[in-house]
This record gives sequence, C-alpha cells and structure tokens, in this order.
Amino acid sequence: MANLLGRSIVRTASMRADEGVASSIFFAHESVRESQQEMIVDGISALKEKRFLLAAAPTGIGKTAAALASALEVSKNTHDFPYEPKIIFMTGRQSQHKIVVDTVRQINSKIPDGFPKIKLVDIIGRESMCEHIDRSTGKCSCEEDIVEESRKNRRSDLREKMLEEPRHVGWGIEYGRQRKICAWATARSAVKHADILVCDYNHVFIEEVRESSLPVMGIELENSILIVDEAHNLPDRIRKGLERRVTNHVFRRALSDVQEYKGNLEKSARQLDTHEIHGLEDVKILEKQVDALSKDQGLKKWFSEKQEELENSGKDDSRVETAEFLDIISRTIEGIANGNGALGDSLIKSMCNSLQQVRIEGDESLETEDEDKNDCLRLAEILRICMKYRNDPALALVFDTIGDERRITSHLLDPGVVGGPIFEKTSGSILMSGTLFPPSMYSDILGLPENRADGVEYKSGFPPENRPILIASDVTSKFSERESSYSTIRDHISSVLEKTPGNVAIFAPSYVMMDRIDSDISYSFGKRIERESRGMPKNLVERMINRLYERKSMGTSTALLGVLRGKFSEGIDYSENVLDAVVCVGLPLPPPSARQEALLDYYTKRFRSRSKAWKYASLQPAVNSILQALGRPIRKAEDRAIIILLEKRLLERKNKNCMPIKSMQIMQSSSPSRTSKLVERFFEMNEQWVHPSASSRNDSTCRGRRYR
Repeated sequence: MANLLGRSIVRTASMRADEGVASSIFFAHESVRESQQEMIVDGISALKEKRFLLAAAPTGIGKTAAALASALEVSKNTHDFPYEPKIIFMTGRQSQHKIVVDTVRQINSKIPDGFPKIKLVDIIGRESMCEHIDRSTGKCSCEEDIVEESRKNRRSDLREKMLEEPRHVGWGIEYGRQRKICAWATARSAVKHADILVCDYNHVFIEEVRESSLPVMGIELENSILIVDEAHNLPDRIRKGLERRVTNHVFRRALSDVQEYKGNLEKSARQLDTHEIHGLEDVKILEKQVDALSKDQGLKKWFSEKQEELENSGKDDSRVETAEFLDIISRTIEGIANGNGALGDSLIKSMCNSLQQVRIEGDESLETEDEDKNDCLRLAEILRICMKYRNDPALALVFDTIGDERRITSHLLDPGVVGGPIFEKTSGSILMSGTLFPPSMYSDILGLPENRADGVEYKSGFPPENRPILIASDVTSKFSERESSYSTIRDHISSVLEKTPGNVAIFAPSYVMMDRIDSDISYSFGKRIERESRGMPKNLVERMINRLYERKSMGTSTALLGVLRGKFSEGIDYSENVLDAVVCVGLPLPPPSARQEALLDYYTKRFRSRSKAWKYASLQPAVNSILQALGRPIRKAEDRAIIILLEKRLLERKNKNCMPIKSMQIMQSSSPSRTSKLVERFFEMNEQWVHPSASSRNDSTCRGRRYR
C-alpha cells in the first residue's frame, strides 16, 4: 500500500488484528480481507480527524462494507461532533443502491439484541419516484383523492416501514403506489430519523437539487460524512451539472412558449372576470424581451459573425467569451423593462426569473434532463450560469453549428469550484473507486483541501495471473497510424475470438471504429454479435447482457461490441465470470476541440505545468477508461479472464505509469499469431473454469461459479 498524498496513515491499535475488524458490529461479514482491513482502519483514522480518504480500491476488496464500517464506527463512537453525523452514501448507479441496502442489512444482523439497528433511507430523483408532476403547482398525483387525515396516517405508516429495516427504493415506490401515498415525500421526511441516506451525486453536488433537498431532509453538510462510490465519475458529473446548450432557434421556440403561457393566463383572467391576474404584466414584458431576442438583428448578426469566423478557421468549434455573450443579450433587451431601471446582469436576472415561471402543457417533471425542458427554462439556466461565472475562467462557452443550428454550450472546466467548498464543509469523506488512480489527481481536480486529503492505493485481492494483460506492440489508434494499423487490429481481434471458448467483449475508442470492427467480424468463429448503440435504453441493455449468461450456460458464446466510456465498458458488473476475454482497442484520447483546448489552458495556469495539464485533461482520463473496461470481467477471487490491449502507446513509460502496474501481470505481443498463442495457452491452463462439465452446469455451479 502506498500513501500518495504524502501523509502517513495512523492505524489504531484496536483495529490492527483481523479479528478486531471482523468482530466489529459495524462490519458486515464474518471475515475480512487484508486490503479491506487496511481501508477500514484508514477510513476511521481519516474520519476521526474530519479528513478525506481517497481510496483507489480494486474490485473485490469489499469497498462498500469497508466504507460503511469506517463511517459507522466514527459516527456512533466519536465525541468530536456536536451531533451524530449523518452518513450520505452517494453513487451514480441505482444498481449500487441495492448493494448498500443489503450490506446494512447484514450489519444489522450482527448487532446484538437491545442495541439500536442502523436506519437507512434510499432515495432517487422525484421523476422516478412520483406519479405525474404538475409543473405549475409542483404537486404530484401520487395522493389524488386522499383526504388530509388519511394522507398523514398513510405517510406515517410508510415512514415507519422505511425505517424499521433497510429497504431498496423500489420497495417504497411500489408500496406507495399500492397505498396511494407519495414515496418521494415520505422518504424525504424519513431521512431526518435515519443514520444513512443513500442517494445520487446530484443531491449534494447540483446546487438547485441540494438547496431544495438537504434542508427538507434535516441534513447539514457540516454534520455529515460523505461516502462517494465510483468517485472517478464525480468530476464529470459535476461538470455535467453546469453543462447547458442553447441554439439560435431556442429564442423563437421560447417566444412561442411565452405566448402560450400568456394566453393561458389571459384565459384564466376572463374566466375569473378580472382585468388583472398575478404575473400577467410580467409575462407581457417577457414576451417583448424574448421577441426582441428572436428577431433582433444585433443578436442574429452576432451568431452569423461567429459562424463566419468558425468557417474561416476550418475548425469544428470555437471559444466564446462569456461576457460577450451576456452583453449582446443585455443590449438586446435593454429598454424593455417594467420601469425598475434594471440594467446589465440585473436586467438579465429579472428576465430569467420570469422565464422560470413559464409553464406549458407537456412539462411533466421538476427534475428532468435538459433536452426535455421547455425552451424558456433552458434559456434561463444557461444565462444564470453565465452570470455566475461571468469573470471566472473555470467556465468556457463554446460555439458550434449542426445543420442550420448555431449552438452555444457551457462547459465547467474546474469541478473543484463546486466540489471543493462542499467537501470542505463536511465532517470528512471517503471517496472510492477501482479506478481512482492516481488519487492525488482526483484530489487536485475536485479541489480538496490539500492538508486534509489522504490518497491510498490498495492492493487487489485477486492474483494477477487470474487476469493477465496482453499489450500489442504492433498497433495503435493514433490518428496518423490508425489506417495502416487497422488490418492488424482486426487480425488480433480475430485471434482472440478464435481462441476464446466463451464470451468476448470488444471495446472500441469510438462508434465509428466499433461499426468497422462489426462489419469485419460478423458471425465469426461461431459467436453471436451483440452491439451497443448510442442512447441505448436501460431495458435493452439488460436484455442484451442477460443473453450473455443464457448462451454461456448453454455452451454457446457471444462477441459483445461496445465503446470505451460506454454503458457496456463502465456501467455493467459482469458477474459469474460471464466474460472470458476483454479486448480494448486504442487509447481514447479526447479529440481536438475548443472545450479541450480551454481545459488544457486552464489546467496549465492552475497547476503551472503543461505536462500535468495534459495528463489531467487528456491522458489519465483515457487510460482510466481502459482500466474501467479491463476491470469488468473479474468480480470474485475465483474468476479468470484474459485482457488484450491493442495499443502500443501503453508500453511507453509515461503512459504505462498511468496504470497501477504493480497489481498487473503484463505481457507483450508483437503479432496476431503471438496473441493467438498466448490466448490459447491461457485457456489451456484454466480449462476447468472455461469448460464446466455438463453435470456442473446442471447443478448451476462450477468451481465456485454460478451459472444462470
């Protein structure tokens, strides 16, 4: 184990021995793994001092159980807090929620009778928990036709059931729908009485969600311990929270929305037989403002100028100054006001307040994806973001064109401006991931206070020989050599498909490359082809993955095609050793763009190093996407799979050093024939795991593996 941020981790005497951890009532299992024990001790040490543990913890060491044991040990036994800290367990995947719930159930089973059990509430976004939400009133239809007294009793009943034992959010949703009670509102009220809240990153790291959720749930960051699962995703999730896009057509569509909304208000006024109705005059002013934005020659001219500049540059996109964009907006609507004399950003702010009030038919969710929002709300959000970061280099605006649409997109370059202040408020945090590598980089990017951060890389509990990594030295996805390498890449893939008896996952650096591979290997070597597509819905992903298990249990096999950073390469836990081989093609460095150039410039200034900026902005994220993919097939100690990396640049020292090579068994291949021999040798050595007997399959077990 190495401390990567320069601070020695102090281990408490009471937690040195294996049995000391295993016997703790807050540890879910009967025995503890070595790395798991180290992580528990490190977590306790960090949280007692209100510090941050960044745990690069490989799959299989039991991160969830370790983090919960550490947090509960501190929250229940420390006298350093004015109140017992609330534990907020955040994850980006709903599938992880169930693991947390099940782990806490196991903890409760170990707590002796007479001692309080751990109370947990699991919550997700309102749009997923509630029936239809009325945008104009903010009310859902979960409790329609329920009288007040009955509503109170039903909520009280559901709240008690949520707290009596850890339950997955799906149970609460189903129970609420059967009993005609709002599971979302009830869960929020139950959090006040819980020890642990399980939720998405958004509840803490998206400002509008945090401000509307945490106070209602009785949570103060100052008295909370954060556990961030799959923390390598957090920087991009924070960035995504401030990414908004408007096109030149948004202004026209927003005008249509405003006019529809004004018409509804005027209709209400006629029905009420009154000349005045609340907000009508403001909407009339808003109509004039948005009409000016949709028609003003100055704004249209500005968009046209940006398009001409872009075409002359020969680039796909360009950087736009935030202040310039805001100034053209304020000049357009200047003079169209209600007499309060507002100018500049104050005028824009007033217009944004009015835009956010616009509600039209079809607005169904208060927490919705950007593409589903009405254009008034979309316009208001990007203007508010621009005003907040008008003079802050942490935000970049990028202009590009798609067809006849001219687009402006906001990009947060520095997630630390959001994450840093949040973490600093907390009573300590554990950030963990199998690919939180190097921890020091994530500490820098998230803006963690340097004097409170401990980065630790933990040893994998899996023998490296169970997952050998073969790196091809004769191919690359580097643009200048990509075409000349492709036929050899294809031959390497064919060698793996031919010599692997079971399922093979192939992850390309782009959909274009994936499509090309698909056209060349269709129906090769008896394997059925399953492929990822852009925007693939969750239910289709699940059906496709289930077919992997079904075919393997029947002795047939599949070639699964996906992309690095895609749903198949990062979002799926392939249990039961269903994947026998994984092929990663290339090094998916981000392509040149205005956003990427802005990020490199920003990091260069922030860290005073161009090489560090390149590593943080481009190289390490690309390598980490490969690390995510190669971690998919090995979930248990008895699992075995071979990994093939078709990229010679990964053998270069600067790139190789971006990987936790101490826990890897790396081999080289100089040709497809060499790859064929090494893959064949691996499966000959592990034949008992690859070819379970018929009787074993019928018994649904083989050498510790279960088959569906």
